[in-house]
Amino acid sequence: MLSPEEREIFARAMLNDVIAAVKDANCSPVIIATELYDSEDILVTIADNDLSGSLNEVLSQAAGPVLILMADLPLATGEAIRRLVNTKSDIAIVPGRGGGTNAIFVKEPTKFHVDYYGMSFSKHMQIVREAGLTCEVVDSFLLHTDIDEEDDLVELLTHGTGKSRKCLEDLGVTLSVAHGRVGVKRKDVYHQQS
Repeated sequence: MLSPEEREIFARAMLNDVIAAVKDANCSPVIIATELYDSEDILVTIADNDLSGSLNEVLSQAAGPVLILMADLPLATGEAIRRLVNTKSDIAIVPGRGGGTNAIFVKEPTKFHVDYYGMSFSKHMQIVREAGLTCEVVDSFLLHTDIDEEDDLVELLTHGTGKSRKCLEDLGVTLSVAHGRVGVKRKDVYHQQS
């Protein structure tokens, strides 16, 4: 539905929404990226490892609690993040759809490591058990909703209020109902100009 250039613009909008939510939760965002990301007030770490390797390096060196949030969570809010970081357990995890993991809060990061890709939620729960840690699985629609496929845009257009939703709307992406199901469609730009 989106060109590679539009996908990059949209990905940046989602990241900006996640950053805003992290700041609203009074947390200090750090971006772990594979290439330079221009940001005036946020620390950016360039990683040459895969996701798990990069995050495990951060966890092994952390001096205090660590919150891991994926950048494709445009519905994230400060309130949802505060709920996560206020857990009474050693770790709080928000599963993603399809067996993934969207967010992890770890009070003592040196006692935990991540293993993303595939069914990462099950792997993370196994790591928690093996480490003898307590874990709260947080049921949060706002942190559970990641944007991986076209149908995921329905939730963003329905519930979103940030830059990501505006980005989609500016690109002509709207809700559509066909056969009783809500989906998304792209406005015909040619007809808009005539």
